[in-house]
Amino acid sequence: MSQNAIAAARGAAATPENVPVDPSDQRRWWILLVISLSMLMGVLDGTIVNIALPSAQHDLGFSDADRQWVVTAYALAFGSLLLLGGRVADLVGQKVTFLVGLAGFAAASMVGGAANGFAMLVIARAVQGLFAALLAPSALSLLMTTFTDPRERAKAFTVAGSIAGAGGAVGLILGGVLTQYLDWRWTMYVNVVFAGVAFVGGATLLHRARRDTSSKLDVLGTVLVSTGLFCLVYGFSNAETHGWGSPATWGMLAAGVVLVAVFGWWQTRAAYPLLPLRVLLDRNRGASFAALFVSGAGMFGVFLFLTYYLQQSLGYSALKTGFAFLPMIVASSSASAVANNVLVRRIGPKPVVPLGMAIAAAGLVWMTTLDLNSGYVAQVLPQLVLVGIGLGAVIAPAMSLATSGVAAGDAGVASAAVNTVQQVGGSIGVALFSTMASDAATNYLSGRDAKDPGVLAQAGLEGYSTAYWWSAAVFVAGLVATVLLYRHGVPQQDENAAPVVHM
Repeated sequence: MSQNAIAAARGAAATPENVPVDPSDQRRWWILLVISLSMLMGVLDGTIVNIALPSAQHDLGFSDADRQWVVTAYALAFGSLLLLGGRVADLVGQKVTFLVGLAGFAAASMVGGAANGFAMLVIARAVQGLFAALLAPSALSLLMTTFTDPRERAKAFTVAGSIAGAGGAVGLILGGVLTQYLDWRWTMYVNVVFAGVAFVGGATLLHRARRDTSSKLDVLGTVLVSTGLFCLVYGFSNAETHGWGSPATWGMLAAGVVLVAVFGWWQTRAAYPLLPLRVLLDRNRGASFAALFVSGAGMFGVFLFLTYYLQQSLGYSALKTGFAFLPMIVASSSASAVANNVLVRRIGPKPVVPLGMAIAAAGLVWMTTLDLNSGYVAQVLPQLVLVGIGLGAVIAPAMSLATSGVAAGDAGVASAAVNTVQQVGGSIGVALFSTMASDAATNYLSGRDAKDPGVLAQAGLEGYSTAYWWSAAVFVAGLVATVLLYRHGVPQQDENAAPVVHM
């Protein structure tokens, strides 16, 4: 559930089929603990796997061209199925989907930890994403129906959001500890512990809600958007091994564009659309979704390539790499609080989010100067902090405004779309940046001794630098889009609305 899903939470909470917990029932605070634990597991999984990825690659022997799929398989399955997961949670009940999601996520984690090859690991990651898409909307819907008092609900979301936010930092350290002192496989097995405790708590504490029989699944829409997104990501990934001129590359990209376009058309005709287009047509919301797509692409790219740079180019251990990323997490959290709670409320999103885009782009351009002799404090740390500040100034306001002003009936799907666009942006970003990095490394090795360790190390730097340049370019495009789309002035906020919690 990545650094990110309120699929159907607010919408589901408003339906009569849900059974709210009596405000006098003290179990609701234990339920909050169970839900928060599931959210922590989801966020933690995203960072913990990134830290362990170089060790997994060395152990299983897959190529640099393939490594992106360990990240992308999860993000693509989660992002493309999240809207469907929210609808399923409404139809069959949140308790059932919550428990099934936990059990499936744990089982897939076990398979991933026991992987004997690249294919087994990637399939396990995709299945993790599938069950995460079922778990995330259920967890947030349960949170909404458990806390019906507005003040208690705000407090509950603050607690859950804080725990989920801490998951990124915990994942960095825990991933380093498990990889360095046990084995990278334990970064997958640890999910079983979290899921097991949450499953027992959920089975014991949660009420079974009646199913919603008033709506149906948009099967055609699900097939169109899931297949279309897969084609887009696969097309970018295929370019790394077969080149941009390959018919398979352009064929998949073209098919993806067509399928996504047909999905958009179908959403105007479907009786129960997965994503009603009216959710996206407001200028501030449209700008926010664009910002989340861009930040997802940039964030995933930074974590992936900088992890490899720290471990392979500078020789950091997995644990040291985890600690190295912590200042970025702190900077991002601090910037998020200032941007969303102070700046946007005073001057609006139009100057704040584009400024965040510019800061992140500047940090990424600065990262292109990193070499084999760069020191952490003087060279790596300033860039990390700068990118963290930029991401924080973009993500928090965009997530808040992406669901602001949405009609009650569309609240759930709008919330689900928040994480969908970020996960899909991450999938496409990782695929695109990996292709560009691979091309740059290959071009550098052309005419040089590919067996020379120094040459190979420099080729790696060329690849990382190219990825940072492209990521910076994406943030510049996001800057332009948000400047053009965001309205001037301070937007009106719904004080009764629950905040979006990123999974």
